[in-house]
Amino acid sequence: MKDLIIEAWGNRDLLKDDTYSEAVRNTIEQIDRGLLRVAEPSTAEGADGWVVNEWVKQAILMYFAIQPMQTWTVGPFEFYDKMTLKSNYKDQGVRAVPHAIARYGCFLAKSVVLMPSYVNIGAYVDEGSMVDTWATVGSCAQIGKGVHLSGGVGIGGVLEPLQASPVIIEDGCFLGSRSIVVEGVRLEKEVVLGANVVLTQSTKIIDVTGNEPVEYKGRVPARSVVIPGSYTKKFPAGDYQVPCALIIGQRKASTDLKTSLNESLREFNVSV
Repeated sequence: MKDLIIEAWGNRDLLKDDTYSEAVRNTIEQIDRGLLRVAEPSTAEGADGWVVNEWVKQAILMYFAIQPMQTWTVGPFEFYDKMTLKSNYKDQGVRAVPHAIARYGCFLAKSVVLMPSYVNIGAYVDEGSMVDTWATVGSCAQIGKGVHLSGGVGIGGVLEPLQASPVIIEDGCFLGSRSIVVEGVRLEKEVVLGANVVLTQSTKIIDVTGNEPVEYKGRVPARSVVIPGSYTKKFPAGDYQVPCALIIGQRKASTDLKTSLNESLREFNVSV
């Protein structure tokens, strides 16, 4: 499929041929089942990073091109779009609370909990993670195991520009209410973001726990506890405060307790 996708990406007229259009559809089916990912941890010896599969993103973009618009209804609700929605949550072991929406072409692993939220095509949400109320997981975002995206969290999507990396939230992270992570920022394992933290590729992430500040961009080190902050920046019109993020410490056992998911929410046979 990879060779067909790359060839069709270079010549869109090939999508008129069933061989190429079916390769696109088969790729999306593999993403939906979790057999293909837009990005995955590197398997190279000694590597501590992720590999982006550009051809998979190409397939997603071409899927939009070959899918016809259609109307369908769910009870009193009507939709008109190129993408259908995921179904068979029970068989997948996923808890989906009304009005949770997940598009076909994203993957939800066993024991994922979707409160009223949205997960877009190409996203990967691993086992035991919770997408809380009004949280959004953008296209191609990669969410690890045991992650909690609190109410109103915004995880950015990335299909355009194609070369951009997806947002990656590694295992065990906790994102506080209304926090935002976009533009391919990576949170390493067990990071804790406080409420309203906003991270982009240009956001200064400053570790203030030592005698001298240490600055990061685009990446938050494992087990960091992060809160919103600001710093003074000079402009022609004067000095003004600009948002940043402050690493104020490392995650401790007491933090783990505060940020742990309510286990009853994961048990489908327990009323909550």
